[in-house]
Amino acid sequence: MGLDAAWIHDDGEEGQGGEASRVWPWWSFSKTIIAGCALRLSQEGALDLEAPYGGPHTLRQLLQHRAGVPCYGGLRAYHDAVARGDTPWSRERLVREAGSELLFAPGEGWAYSNIGYMLAREAVEAAAGCDIGSLAARYYAEPLALATMRLAEVPGDFAESPGAAGYHPGWVYHRCFMGSARDAARLVGVLALELGGQPVHRLGGGIEGRPWSETGYGLGVMAGAVEGAGRVVGHSGSGPFSHCAIYHFADVARPVSVATFGTGASEAGPEWEAVRIALGG
Repeated sequence: MGLDAAWIHDDGEEGQGGEASRVWPWWSFSKTIIAGCALRLSQEGALDLEAPYGGPHTLRQLLQHRAGVPCYGGLRAYHDAVARGDTPWSRERLVREAGSELLFAPGEGWAYSNIGYMLAREAVEAAAGCDIGSLAARYYAEPLALATMRLAEVPGDFAESPGAAGYHPGWVYHRCFMGSARDAARLVGVLALELGGQPVHRLGGGIEGRPWSETGYGLGVMAGAVEGAGRVVGHSGSGPFSHCAIYHFADVARPVSVATFGTGASEAGPEWEAVRIALGG
């Protein structure tokens, strides 16, 4: 199938391709939402990003993947359980399977960690006194009128998404938001403005097969540059049945927020399509 896409220029003009109102999992773009909520709480004085949380690492380090927390992405037992359609593991089993030993001293390296974002989400929820879905609705979905944005809770929530085949969102331990391409595009424009000014940890150059020419990670955002379109801020996402790219392009002739979704082999397809749209293709 083709890609679903939506874009909103900074001057307000909108466009779409495919079925832009179809609801998809937002996968790791959920991390950007968590980081946005954390930053807002810190600005309200309810949360300290520089204070240790859940160990020797700070909340900022968790949000930047610089805490050294291991991840379950490389665990064969995890992927086998997902493939069998097992009930999601308890938090305790997840931590036991992944191990608790840090990969490096906090702040001394970089390693992508979904478990780190689970810890960050728990810190945000504790500070807010509510779940991340309710908090994100208060900060973003309600004021921006994002009618399709919500937290995925049960397999039936993905019924509209091609290829979902009963996948349980409980396997996404930092939690998984979902919504349409249009709502994702509208949201990333706001989040890029809020988070784009935070420090970025530079990771290096390009990634084979993908449009990146410079790579880095900020506060819940993939931040760098892509071929022909310059600076980008946002997040790509991948799950077992779909992929997405949700970014704001600030350097193109008409700055634009783009969200693309599809069922291809990886996030590379949505990323290239997002760049094509941003360049006016």
